[in-house]
Amino acid sequence: MSAQKQPISIWFFIGVLLAVYGAIILAAGIAYWDKPGGVVLANLHVAVWWGALLLAIGAIYSYVFRPRMNTNEHK
Repeated sequence: MSAQKQPISIWFFIGVLLAVYGAIILAAGIAYWDKPGGVVLANLHVAVWWGALLLAIGAIYSYVFRPRMNTNEHK
């Protein structure tokens, strides 16, 4: 039987984009970890947390909505 290709979901691309942005923000947050900042709550390292959150959400979206072959053998 031939397998039918499903169209790629837009949520897959959104997940990839979130993961890329998360990786960039996380890397920037880690690079500036020891740099003294002029903001009041610099000790919370928001860029690290925000980057990790975006990376995790992007990875979840990319996994759940990944393109795959639809094999309907039980028709």
